[in-house]
Amino acid sequence: MNGTLDIDPLDVLLGAEDVAPVRLGEAVIEKLTQAILDGRLKPGDALPSEGRIAASFGVSKQVAREAIRELAAMGVVHIQQGKVTRIRDLDAEPLGRFFRFAVRGSATGINEAIELRRILEPPTTRLAAKARSEAELANLAAILARMEESLGDVPSWIEADLDFHEAIGTMSGNRLLKFQIRALRPIISEIMEIFNSRGNRGPAEWRETYERHVRIFNAIKAGNANAAFDAMSQHFEAADAAVKELFSGG
Repeated sequence: MNGTLDIDPLDVLLGAEDVAPVRLGEAVIEKLTQAILDGRLKPGDALPSEGRIAASFGVSKQVAREAIRELAAMGVVHIQQGKVTRIRDLDAEPLGRFFRFAVRGSATGINEAIELRRILEPPTTRLAAKARSEAELANLAAILARMEESLGDVPSWIEADLDFHEAIGTMSGNRLLKFQIRALRPIISEIMEIFNSRGNRGPAEWRETYERHVRIFNAIKAGNANAAFDAMSQHFEAADAAVKELFSGG
């Protein structure tokens, strides 16, 4: 014997030697997610096989398999039949599925989604005004130009409008805010389709909505966090009453 320990590199990678023999499935998930969050496992990397994970953690293959399935449900890994499981970039899709399930088209759920957006976006816009880069401002200006070109064209307007708000979420520098805004996108898209398709929505109202976005952009561009917060708040105040009226009573 040479006096050295034979340590599996996978144990070091995943921190498997620290797992206590209780709630093994949860411990495996915790160790795997920690390895992803601190960069030991990166997006695109292959996840070790069920067998290797089971051996490294001292658990059954069934426990390892269930842990991997839960990670897939969280959107952390991507499982393909006959191929290696790979680490995914974090995205908003799992949260979006939850929001769609929670809302389920009910008037209560839709109003809650509107309220959540109103709570989230003014502070997000304040952060964006502080953190914006020149490249992000150029992207937001390009989206704003698309919005002006789309006045009266409901599908194109909705796409550009959603992109505008999502870009602000990204600009904030806060990943969780970005994911929240992106996850709400399918629900907000349905609301906007009904709202913007109203027969009494004339050119003047379209233009005023566009100008509210211009004021938001200008405040962000100027780096004026308070003005950005106020501009986004005023935008929602102008639209909320009409939107909530459309979806009340169900």
